[in-house]
Amino acid sequence: MELLFRPRRLRRTESLRRMVRETHLRREDLIYPMFVASGKGVRQEVPSMPGVFRLSTDLLVDEALEVADLGIPAVLLFGLPRAKDDTGSEAASARGVVQQAVVRLKKHTPGLVVITDVCLCGYTSHGHCGLIHEGEVDNDATLEVLAQVAVSHAEAGADILAPSDMMDGRVGAIREALDERGYEMTPILSYAVKYASSFYGPFRDAAESAPQFGDRRAYQMDPANAREALREAALDVEEGADIIMVKPALPYLDIITHLAAEFDLPLAAYQVSGEYAMIKAAAQKGWLNEEAVMLESLIAIKRAGADLIFTYFAKQAAALLGK
Repeated sequence: MELLFRPRRLRRTESLRRMVRETHLRREDLIYPMFVASGKGVRQEVPSMPGVFRLSTDLLVDEALEVADLGIPAVLLFGLPRAKDDTGSEAASARGVVQQAVVRLKKHTPGLVVITDVCLCGYTSHGHCGLIHEGEVDNDATLEVLAQVAVSHAEAGADILAPSDMMDGRVGAIREALDERGYEMTPILSYAVKYASSFYGPFRDAAESAPQFGDRRAYQMDPANAREALREAALDVEEGADIIMVKPALPYLDIITHLAAEFDLPLAAYQVSGEYAMIKAAAQKGWLNEEAVMLESLIAIKRAGADLIFTYFAKQAAALLGK
């Protein structure tokens, strides 16, 4: 039988494969999440996330300089406050841990884009993402507090604000508050499609943000739903989001593809702590090649349609991509 076409012809050598490769992963596509702790000289490795640390603001600068030197354009900050209360009052404080970290980073790494997580779960004693009223999260009361947090981050010098709470209307409330205070040029990166996922466990250890009662299924999305993701993203776009994001990434590649086809805004995806921890654990057991699986997972997220990838592998991947 005479074969008219042999696809293997273009797979024969690495040079040929590279020449016809359809999807490309760049260092510029990566964003590195970081955990900021109160105090000085704090460097605590997260047990369930090998290689990831809680860092005080003084040590955070050194880490950020390393990130910038690797060609990674941005970091995302999560704060661990000195104290928690029912309303998460430290989240909006000008002396809060994230606000102080932003000031330091903008002074010492001015070219690095600083993104801040806007949420209350790490600051509330109950661990939920909003204010509690009669045992439930009060959506509308929470919006005012989130807007205050966002403005405080903008005042500190944050380049992009990333609300992750999944309250209805929070993008509009934050956009309005920012514009009223003269921060109309500060972009909002919305966690537009955030699922109530079982992959967040290691993150909740790192950020000390596990809910003290119930769960977050009343405000984060049901993993079974796809059409709802389009509605959620459309609402955030209408309210003024500049970038939209899907979280987690690998279990929701189909959702990333749906959103990439539907919207023309930049699209981000978050390779979350559980995705990171699984690869790390399997590699430590000798069951997987860590570097190969890491790069394969990241290219899959790009292939699905993401423009930007939040990943704890950012430094490791950037070092390989820079070779």
